[in-house]
Amino acid sequence: MNRFIRYIQRYKGWFGGAAAICLLVGLYTGLLVSPPDYYQGEVVRIMYVHVPLAHTSLLAYSILFGGSIWFLWKRDPLVDNMCQAASSITALFTGLALVTGSIWAKPTWNTWWTWDPRLVSFAVLLLILAGYMMLRRLVDDPDKQGIYAAVLAIVGGVDLPIIKFSVEWWRTLHQPMSISTRGISISDDLLLPLTFMSLGCWLLFAYMLMVRTQMLYLIELLQAKKGRLLSQTHFSQSAQ
Repeated sequence: MNRFIRYIQRYKGWFGGAAAICLLVGLYTGLLVSPPDYYQGEVVRIMYVHVPLAHTSLLAYSILFGGSIWFLWKRDPLVDNMCQAASSITALFTGLALVTGSIWAKPTWNTWWTWDPRLVSFAVLLLILAGYMMLRRLVDDPDKQGIYAAVLAIVGGVDLPIIKFSVEWWRTLHQPMSISTRGISISDDLLLPLTFMSLGCWLLFAYMLMVRTQMLYLIELLQAKKGRLLSQTHFSQSAQ
């Protein structure tokens, strides 16, 4: 068995446990301990779920982007498994980020959706991921499937800087970045639960990526063994 898969089997539980602890602490401090915002009131608590989901989506797609480049260079099937796993998990986090963002937008902006540059670029990211997963299903040849999907993921990476810097490049309803080279523009009472929730989402993504990658690797290994057994059986019958 691949050495990396053995590492996953050994350490994935630690990532899952650490994610659960961080998320529990983040939810407790965010929902029960932190004070309401002076402007948004209690509605601000949606931020503790929405912002970590959005940040994790960008981190997850960055891993998909980097993994796709690595796959095109090395043609490592395990990296292809990781990219395939990352695509569906990234789509999940991106979809949840859009949903929670809409829930937050209704009481603050008085609308579920607006054609804000960051919202649009984030929706484009979800469409790219949907196209990636559809491409995986439509192409039968495993080698071509990985190559085509990797090219699409790399091209789609153009959307990442647009999402990140959209609040700086255009007039937008979104506030500027709270943590940037200019410093931190968020109070400690809000920053603490946000940090725990962000760390928890990152660890959760890592745990889900490990589990899903291991599953895809074992499925391909089983299919390869079945193929060899069928070939051997066919050869034995032909020899008789």
